[in-house]
Amino acid sequence: MTDTRPWYSYINGRTVSILFLGFSSGLPLYTLIYLMQAWLAKAGLDVKALGLFGLAMFPYTFKFLWAPLMDRYTIGPLGRRRGWMALTQLALFVFIGGLGMLDPKLELSLIAGVVFLIAFMSASQDVVIDAYRREILAEEEQGLGAAIIVNAYKAASLIPSALGLVMADSQPWQVVFWTVAAFMLPGLVCTLLTREPSLYGEPPKNLQEAVVLPFREFIKRDGIRQALFIIAFVLLYKIGDTMTTALSTKFFLDLGFTTKQIGLAANATGWWASLAGGAVGGIWMIKLGINRALWVFGVLQALAILGFAWLAKTGPDPVLLSAVFGFEAFASLGLGSAALVAFMSRATDPRYTATQYALFSSLAAVPRTFINSSVGYIVAETGWFWFFIVCFILAFPAMMMLPKIAPWNSRHEKV
Repeated sequence: MTDTRPWYSYINGRTVSILFLGFSSGLPLYTLIYLMQAWLAKAGLDVKALGLFGLAMFPYTFKFLWAPLMDRYTIGPLGRRRGWMALTQLALFVFIGGLGMLDPKLELSLIAGVVFLIAFMSASQDVVIDAYRREILAEEEQGLGAAIIVNAYKAASLIPSALGLVMADSQPWQVVFWTVAAFMLPGLVCTLLTREPSLYGEPPKNLQEAVVLPFREFIKRDGIRQALFIIAFVLLYKIGDTMTTALSTKFFLDLGFTTKQIGLAANATGWWASLAGGAVGGIWMIKLGINRALWVFGVLQALAILGFAWLAKTGPDPVLLSAVFGFEAFASLGLGSAALVAFMSRATDPRYTATQYALFSSLAAVPRTFINSSVGYIVAETGWFWFFIVCFILAFPAMMMLPKIAPWNSRHEKV
């Protein structure tokens, strides 16, 4: 059933902490997608090499393998969730800042190693922040919490894609990367100031409980067939969108835009579109419910892909670039991602939050890690316009699963 309470009744210390942690969660990934991509492209790497570089980020896909360890063990005095958050945030500050001190022409292998470490720490931070969000928020706050964290995650992209690229036009890359790394510190401060969530029962007593029971519960809950449907849906819901943006910076540069134009366009429209996506997505999901939000938001994120195809036909039009940035931020990484996160949160058992949610989010990252690594080769064969048309078509298999996964008129769609 949908919720009739006013949206502002959900704003409290818990949801505000999710805002800061969502920003901290998104910053490392978008640093690798946007800033690192521009850095390496400017150093002379071709589109195929840039696409293959995405393989160094495979920890986002396999983070469910070590998520049970984060469910089982506590490090430091801050508690099971806050201890892991503080460790990963501090490590990310050091690794992101240090990345810009390397030379892409002489130390490419070392750069790949640091990128892997950033991806590993970032994926680990995601595991514990997702678990923290699921545990700290009340059931009726989960839908709005999903919208907040998704849009804070997206808002973090503006630091490397807007601030970082604008700075790169006049500042050394070392200064740019350390400036971006400094934006990890507000999340660390939030981790130190917030409280540890209450436990849903006892944490796993041993590794067997931490590893086996979460997967057994998921399969037995509604049967293996429904479990496979859920897995396939999570895999496919964002595939068209993630492929579209995999090499977006390279696409904009190929059209003839400068890094400054790209950064200013992202800053002019992306920030405000992310804010609008956060407000509309959270409030709209409270009114619609998660099931209907998956339908409506899924259609809008598919339409956002066509903006890239339009830009590929039109050429370097700064106004259209801003429009494409804005609608993609609003529809795809705002509304669509919020609905998927809310759906995945609803599908977890609170006893096994970190492990089960890590499994779902790892599946959602498969296109970004493996399929996206082939994007450079597809673009080389098809050209940018037809590549975006292919991405648009790939947005619809998941939509065809919605009658089975999230029926429009289902009464079982608690937010």
